[in-house]
Amino acid sequence: MPDATDVDGLTVGQVSTRLGVTVRALHHWDEIGLARPSLRTAAGYRLYTAGDLERLHRIVVYREIGLGLDRIQAVLDDSTADVPGALRAQRAQVAERIDRLQQLSAGLDRMIDAHERGLLLTAEQQAAIFGPRWNPDWPAQARRRYGDTTQWRQYAELSASRGPQEWQAVADAMAGLERALGDAMDAGVTPGGPEANRLVEWHREIFSSSYFPLTRQMQVCLGRMYEADPGFAAHYDGIRAGLAGWFRRIIDAGARAHGIDPDTATWQ
Repeated sequence: MPDATDVDGLTVGQVSTRLGVTVRALHHWDEIGLARPSLRTAAGYRLYTAGDLERLHRIVVYREIGLGLDRIQAVLDDSTADVPGALRAQRAQVAERIDRLQQLSAGLDRMIDAHERGLLLTAEQQAAIFGPRWNPDWPAQARRRYGDTTQWRQYAELSASRGPQEWQAVADAMAGLERALGDAMDAGVTPGGPEANRLVEWHREIFSSSYFPLTRQMQVCLGRMYEADPGFAAHYDGIRAGLAGWFRRIIDAGARAHGIDPDTATWQ
């Protein structure tokens, strides 16, 4: 700190530069009686002495650690104030903020990973949850295909909040649907009939809650992919021979019931 002769007579602008605080803040502290300059020029301009600058240094330090101006004034002016107690209380608050920020940082890391990877599970966890027919490359394929879409962003935000247990619940729900699809095909359920349409709506509900909101037109596009993509076709046909094609047909029939032409349906 400069000696008294060097400091006496500093203007508001000079103090602002030395301490890194705004002139407006210095004026405010003067107005509320927190840090008033001890001297004034004949023209009425504020001048800060060495003692004033020492007080201002303490204010800056206390403000930096998060004390409010009222609390700072009490610490500086009340001879009975428990300064160590006030600092300990502030330290506890700082520790709480650090903990919240660390949690926020971890959440941001998961969100970034989810946007880039889709599924925040190891290959071993994926196999254990989704079964041996699951292809661990599917999330990467989906990222390449849909990574720039609103739907991928919606999916990533859901994925970031899910761990193995939450994904197990998704897998169980989808497995239940797939068993029902296989049983319905075996029972000769007709595309367009009430039971087939119920299954189509069930699929749309599970998909929407698990990945992203699925419109009927988008569902038609998925049905095409389930039948045409070798990986998805193998997955459904592994449940029942021909299930991929039958699933696509009941989706198309359900779309027609809602005035959608499957042949012209687009991803919207």
